[in-house]
Amino acid sequence: MTETQAIDKAALVRSQHLQGIGLIIAAVTLFCFLDTLAKLSSQHVPTVEVVWFRYAIHFALAMLFLNPWRSRSAWRTSRPVAQLIRAGLLTLCTGLNFLALRYLQLVETVTIQFLAPLCIALLSVVFLKETVGVRRWAAIAVGFVGILVVTRPGIAEVHWAVLLSLASVVSSAGYFIMTRSLAITESPGSMLLVIAAFPTVLLLPWLYAVWVTPPDLFTWLTLAGTGIFGGLGHFLLILAHRHVPASVLAPFGYTQIIGMVALGYLVFGHVPSPWTFAGASIIIGSGLYLLAEERRDKGAVRKA
Repeated sequence: MTETQAIDKAALVRSQHLQGIGLIIAAVTLFCFLDTLAKLSSQHVPTVEVVWFRYAIHFALAMLFLNPWRSRSAWRTSRPVAQLIRAGLLTLCTGLNFLALRYLQLVETVTIQFLAPLCIALLSVVFLKETVGVRRWAAIAVGFVGILVVTRPGIAEVHWAVLLSLASVVSSAGYFIMTRSLAITESPGSMLLVIAAFPTVLLLPWLYAVWVTPPDLFTWLTLAGTGIFGGLGHFLLILAHRHVPASVLAPFGYTQIIGMVALGYLVFGHVPSPWTFAGASIIIGSGLYLLAEERRDKGAVRKA
């Protein structure tokens, strides 16, 4: 490879990285709007209804853009049971998160969600038989200390909805573990369609049982917005990861806390406590350390 070719390749990589970073920041911004609209909707209709709208509209958008009627391969899967388990975990994660949003501030829920990389590291030991060294265990422990700083058990009253948010994190970690496993054999189209179709169909009986007609046009729009922002956010997330390694993109996912703080204040008048920011800093620091360890391990493997 000539020097000119090397420079051109480096410039292309930098350009791809910048595009990927821009896309992931746009995606997490949309997820901020998704959670804000879910919290607003939950004030007027049951959580099950909010979750159903979020995925039903996502499913409609996926059907429109992926056009599986002409391209039947979009539905093709060699591991249907695993696909359904993955979709079930994401549905549970969303439902628990939306229910927690009824009672907690936006920034509180997203801070707890930042525990996901730590939970993924734990679950990867159990299900993927990966090795976690002493330094990673220490980072995981420090991350959970961050949650104690946010919730301050024994110092301030801990709202029971924190448990819902923690359960949502565990479900989210399981979803990402399943995604990592399925990505080897399954097409992106089938993985996107199944996670939208499964809750749309599964929740129909519960939707019928608890249905409350949205009281005004604004509530209808917030419900529609959950599906639009959720579907578009996932689409941008896929585009971001298409050419850029997850290790490059992951730190920029933490910018979501900025959007959550801003929307929490502008829409709900919530002002996070200093403890929330302190705990979020600890959790984010632990997550970034785990990321650095993973990159170091991959670098060592390539050199070997």
